[in-house]
Amino acid sequence: MSGLDPCHPPVVQRILRYIQDVTHAGFSDDASFGSRFNELSLELFEFQLAHSEPYRAWCGALGRDRLRPGNWFEIPCVPTISFKEVDWSCLPADQRRHVFHSSGTTTHHPSRHFHSDGSLQLYESSLLPWFERHLMAGLYPNQLVRLLSLTPPPAIATRSSLAWMMGSVLRTYGSSGAIFAGRLDSTGAWEVDGDLVTRHLCAPGTTEEPTILLGTAFNFVHLIDEFSRRGIRLQLPPGSAVMETGGYKGRSRSMPRDELHAMITERLGLGGDRIICEYGMSELSSQAYDLALSNPSALAPSSRRFRFPPWARVRIISPETGDEVGMGQAGVVQVVDLANAYSAMALRTGDLGRRWEDGFELIGRAEPSDPRGCSLASPSLS
Repeated sequence: MSGLDPCHPPVVQRILRYIQDVTHAGFSDDASFGSRFNELSLELFEFQLAHSEPYRAWCGALGRDRLRPGNWFEIPCVPTISFKEVDWSCLPADQRRHVFHSSGTTTHHPSRHFHSDGSLQLYESSLLPWFERHLMAGLYPNQLVRLLSLTPPPAIATRSSLAWMMGSVLRTYGSSGAIFAGRLDSTGAWEVDGDLVTRHLCAPGTTEEPTILLGTAFNFVHLIDEFSRRGIRLQLPPGSAVMETGGYKGRSRSMPRDELHAMITERLGLGGDRIICEYGMSELSSQAYDLALSNPSALAPSSRRFRFPPWARVRIISPETGDEVGMGQAGVVQVVDLANAYSAMALRTGDLGRRWEDGFELIGRAEPSDPRGCSLASPSLS
């Protein structure tokens, strides 16, 4: 069966089976799947403790190397900012064939998330079904969809997890017309090829084929500005959608999300229920979305909560006490991601979130840090 590579250790094979079972069950999160998640997380904790010397040292410094957790939420988290300095990896050095860098300017010191061919297989097993659930509802596999990524292709942005994700998505779900419309400028920063996007969206004979545009927030600002200069307003075909991710710092003017979405609606003819926000980072292997095309009733800004797939769990933690905050309260976003089997599954991000019963709301950065987010990606980092 796809994904169950015998080269994976037993715990990873069980995680892959879990992801497949949850997917086939319609992403059910009932008690039986919750129990399996807890068992797998504790087993994966033992695996990472045994195979990652930095994680073993970290747990030792916390006094947690001998005091074993009893539940997934007791597993010691590592801060994502530490990926700048520490190689959180269970992979032997000769298997670290790929590396994703946190995004930012070409001068900042990036985080590093190492992958093997096997860990990228696990990564893809996580990202594809959750992407399909949120962006391809009612389309795949019965209808051709034009996929257009505003990022550069992964062959150019080799160290960008977002570009790699887009490559996997276009390869899996795109028709023969799927394209990357991003390129690099003279400094190595990303920019959108406005001519290519215009030709692709306005080509004769394509007015009936749904189109999904994928990109960062600053990608869409650049595209909308280009369309504004050219006086272009489109009405994309029924079934079309947008996925936007990341922020703006250093690459375009910033604007509130609602304002950006209103501009996308004006220039592309898509309602707010066809604009999906994604939350991810190079240090994680799973992504969260704030709306599913299969659930168009969730339109009000107050109801758009980010949700990870059932194989990744989120807690919103008080930075003062380390305890989970109450409903409606703010704290630091922590994620336990089983798809991070070969690095560190329990992460404390640098993001502030608000806890809700049906997901979490992003409200900003929790601490001063280097500019980051997928929308700052630069493949020239080394």
